[in-house]
This record gives sequence, C-alpha cells and structure tokens, in this order.
Amino acid sequence: MSLPLEGLAAVVTGAGRGLGRAEALELGRLGATVVVNDYGRPGRDGSGEASATPAEEVAAEIRGAGGRAVAHTGDVADHEQARALVELAVAEFGKLDILVNNAGILRDRMVFSMSEDEWDSVIRVHLKGHFNTTHFASAHWRERSKAAGGPVYGRIVNTSSEAFLAGSAGQPNYAAAKGGIVGLTTSTALALAKYGVTANAICPRARTRMTQDVFAGVAEPADGLDPLAPEHVAPLVGYLASPAAAHVNGQLLVVHGGMVAIVERPRVAAKFDSEQDTFTYDELDALLSPHYAERPTGETFAAAEVLGLRRG
Repeated sequence: MSLPLEGLAAVVTGAGRGLGRAEALELGRLGATVVVNDYGRPGRDGSGEASATPAEEVAAEIRGAGGRAVAHTGDVADHEQARALVELAVAEFGKLDILVNNAGILRDRMVFSMSEDEWDSVIRVHLKGHFNTTHFASAHWRERSKAAGGPVYGRIVNTSSEAFLAGSAGQPNYAAAKGGIVGLTTSTALALAKYGVTANAICPRARTRMTQDVFAGVAEPADGLDPLAPEHVAPLVGYLASPAAAHVNGQLLVVHGGMVAIVERPRVAAKFDSEQDTFTYDELDALLSPHYAERPTGETFAAAEVLGLRRG
C-alpha cells in the first residue's frame, strides 16, 4: 500500500527543532523525501553561532526510519541561500513538490520600546524568508507547468500565528510579520492555482523554544501526549501537503491539541450609509460611537473570541 506522499519531494524550513522538526518527520513518515532546512542558531532571537547539527540530526532521524532526507543549513531570509535550498531539492530529488515555511525568530518588545533592528530582523526572517522560498518554488512550478502544458503538483504550507488573529501587545514585529504571511499566502494561492499549486497557512499552538514564555504556566502532563506538543500540528501539515487537499487553497487554519479550526475571511460586521453626499463629523459620531460603545474595550477580530484564542 502506497503512502500519501510517496514520490513527492518536500522542503521544510526551520526544521531542526520544534514544529519544523515534527513537520519534517511527519512528511517523511508519509513517504515524502525531505530537505531539512535549519540555520542552526541556538537563540530564539536568532543569536549565536550557526550550526549544521540540528538540520543534520533531523535528516538522519528521517533516514533512520527508512526515509530519504538531506540537510540544508542556509538562511532562508537570504535571497540567494533560499534559491540554493530549492535548487538542492531539485538536484537531490529531481523536483520540488511541497514547501513548508516554518523558520522564524522572536525579538519581543512593546511598540514604544522596539528598536529598528528588532523590527527589521523579525520581518526579515519570517516574512522575507517565506517570500524567498515561495518565489523560487513558484518559479520552479511555473516552468514545470509550461513544459508539461498543464498543471503540476505543488503545495505550500505557511506558518502564521494567533498573534496575528488576536493581537499580541509585546510582539508588534511578530504579529505584523504573521499577518503579512497570511496576505502572502492568499495572493500566492490566487496566482498559482492555474499551475496546480495550492497555498495555505496555519496558526499553530505548540510548546517550543519560541513559546516557552507563553506556556510557562501550563505544566506538561505526567502521562500521555502533551496537548501542546508539536506532534498535534504535524498531521495537518501532512494533510495539506497531500493529494487529498487538492481543493484546499488560500485557507487559514488554527491547529493545536487535537483541534483544527477553519478561519473565515473578515466579514462586514455593520454598515452605515450617509444621508448626504458625504459623511459629516457629527453624522459619523452619531452612527459609529454608539456601535463601538457596545463592544468590549480593545476587542479585535471576532474570530479570536469564537476560537477562544485570547491569552489569559
């Protein structure tokens, strides 16, 4: 019996630890050949010396389980290193079919205290890193489609965050990057659909070094799988990368602890029309102020409350 991803080649970025590691192992378990990318810096803020060890260990783990995998230790936020990553997949496996973007760093600070470098570095790794790999992967699929004279197989799974959905006061750089990734995903989904390629984004909740502060007060269970284990997220990535998800495109899904929620695109909550050629200040005050006075202070997306995503 064939595996769901048998014969498909995947790239997973940020795959040396945490979520990326669990996702790379899951794709390998489902039959994909995997390029395990990780820059290998030990600090969750992107600090420290780069190391090949994390990526090489995960690639070895996939091979030890009977799969095929190679390591790539480049920085996906560097345009040319992202090109080399995609080229490595093609050189090793003959093609690229699946791209999972997961690499990221944190440099948390309130917006009034954040430095320019703290802003730029997080946007660079998360948002530019997603763009770089998507750019080269999509060019590969477009060329293959032109040569084939029709659609080819392509899957992109991007990593957004609940920080985008519900807000995160101390992470304006991270929240902005994750919101940008959603926009990149929906744009990519529209652009590549005719080539047979889908692009979707997930908002995962998991206990990793990136979230050690967020879940510091949530103890791991003594027995059984931790509800916040990255292994709860990986199966959804495997599904989105599979032929079964051919009709899933441009979607945002929240996933954690045995739960998957599909997030709708923003809908109009209320509509007001001017009784004149254009609004006056007084008219807007009379219409909008009562509407917002009835809502809780600081409320953002309604979806955040529906999904119970707000942090305590």
